[in-house]
Amino acid sequence: MGAEPVGAEAVDSAVRRLFADLLAYYGPQHWWPAETPFEVIVGAILTQATAWRNVEQAVNRLKKAGLLDPERLAEIDPAGLADVVRPAGYPRVKASRLKAFVAALRRDFGSLDNLLGADPERLRAWLLSVPGIGPETADSILLYAARRPYFPVDAYTRRLFLRYGVLSEPRPYDGIRRLVEEALGPDPAVLGEFHALIVAHGKAVCRKRPRCEVCPVRAGCRYWLGAEGVGFEPTMGLSTP
Repeated sequence: MGAEPVGAEAVDSAVRRLFADLLAYYGPQHWWPAETPFEVIVGAILTQATAWRNVEQAVNRLKKAGLLDPERLAEIDPAGLADVVRPAGYPRVKASRLKAFVAALRRDFGSLDNLLGADPERLRAWLLSVPGIGPETADSILLYAARRPYFPVDAYTRRLFLRYGVLSEPRPYDGIRRLVEEALGPDPAVLGEFHALIVAHGKAVCRKRPRCEVCPVRAGCRYWLGAEGVGFEPTMGLSTP
């Protein structure tokens, strides 16, 4: 027996309340930690299937090698690039994805400025056509590099929304993305802050084994209140700690 469907107004209210409560507890997250839009893009590609601390090591190695530049990345051979980004894991795969991105960038836009200034829907479709870039990576690039109002949906978001009660059952990626965008509006700064707060909360409290006893939002959380009752374990299929 599934839970009662949650109305659109109730969902919007739950998202806004969750955002306000997380912000009050954790404070502004100042995310994404990058000096340039291209560094954001590189980090978004490197962070796939690894911890951020590993990405930071790889990005710092790229900086020291003078490779945080589309032209320089296009020139370096794949094996050399793989060696530089090795701390991020899967070095040959990620080097190949970075090379594919800069090749497509040069071919289709000519410059990073042209890419970042493109129509957002066209840019999203283009990003999804680049090998190795899926919806979460594409939306991270749109939000944090291009400053467009697209919300990246990650495993932390799915887990928290199912436990808290924003979702009564799993939904497709774009359904969750639009749900947040409709609830919080088109301000990239707000969407980025909410995404960063969810990541912070997911790492510290709403883990695969949740630390409900110290959760700052448990008063409104269906999982804590024992009313989840949807026949779906919120951690099922999620490998994120």
